[in-house]
Amino acid sequence: MEPYDLTALDAALQGTLFAGRVRYFPATNSTNSLAIEAAHNGEAEGAVFVAGQQMAGRGRGGHAWHSAPGTGLYVSVLLRPTMSATEAMKLALVAGLAAQSAILRSADLKVDLRWPNDLMLNGRKCGGILVETATETSGQMRHVVVGIGINVNHEAFPDELRIEATSLSMETEREQDVQTLLAALLVEFERELQAMARGEDVIARFEAASTWARGKRVSVAEDGGYTGTTAGLDGDGLLRVNDDRGGERRVRSGGVREI
Repeated sequence: MEPYDLTALDAALQGTLFAGRVRYFPATNSTNSLAIEAAHNGEAEGAVFVAGQQMAGRGRGGHAWHSAPGTGLYVSVLLRPTMSATEAMKLALVAGLAAQSAILRSADLKVDLRWPNDLMLNGRKCGGILVETATETSGQMRHVVVGIGINVNHEAFPDELRIEATSLSMETEREQDVQTLLAALLVEFERELQAMARGEDVIARFEAASTWARGKRVSVAEDGGYTGTTAGLDGDGLLRVNDDRGGERRVRSGGVREI
């Protein structure tokens, strides 16, 4: 049985940018790849690509994403925002806030947000976000694809992920409805996009929603590796870290872990 009733999903999304725009694929290499191809072919903003399984799902920094069939939420959204490329990080923060709200609504779980793209439950990762952009020569974004993967009904993980990963069903000890989660995610995502468009401070809101943004002792993989304490986000959404060797750094590419 397919996990999504697209007619019911469309009804739940009425009045949003995504109503009537969800496309479901039982299996695909990557929903982000589908959305990027559609963007290059002129697809309008608001198209949503959902898969029952990804064979080549990817995360930030080129990492593979474990996409077990029929157990997770694998979704990508195509946007065409009027934003400069330097603001792309804010869309990852917006997606994180939307996912946090959607998981609270659908599963009654409060996820933590590990900058820039990880969804955390009890110290283990239950989801991730991958933002991929195409930019005009002017520096404006031509299109943006926001991919979100959430471990929903996984009962187990490969050995290399067992310590670091969890799922919503593992945390609640009950099966979760992936369609309810998808509808909530898209509704919350549009709400967050509208809030940002109205000028609400997504940086401050992310800082308030994340225990990782300030005062967290971390190791950072980039620039040869270093340790320090997180000190909030800058105006572009980059993480500031007070380096143990003195001075403040900006983290550009993730790889932040608690120590």
